[in-house]
Amino acid sequence: MRYLLIGVFLSLCAVLISMIFWGMEKVHLVTGTIGCIFIGIAMILSGSMVSGDRMRANLATESTENRDERNKITTNSLLIALPNIIVAILFYYLSK
Repeated sequence: MRYLLIGVFLSLCAVLISMIFWGMEKVHLVTGTIGCIFIGIAMILSGSMVSGDRMRANLATESTENRDERNKITTNSLLIALPNIIVAILFYYLSK
């Protein structure tokens, strides 16, 4: 819940900063960029961007604690990205 609120706070800050500097036309770009950055972080940390051999090697050499921590960071990054992507989609369709 805390990370979802962090995402909402980031999207609110992005909307305010975008409205101050560029107006309503660029709100979806700023919030969408923040959302894409956190989705990229989640994809990299989840290990979904590697081949099968590399994934097998990572899982074989990784401890359970490290795997749980990596999965927790992945989930938290997605929770931060979710409000930003939703706000970007809403502002994109409202501006058209």
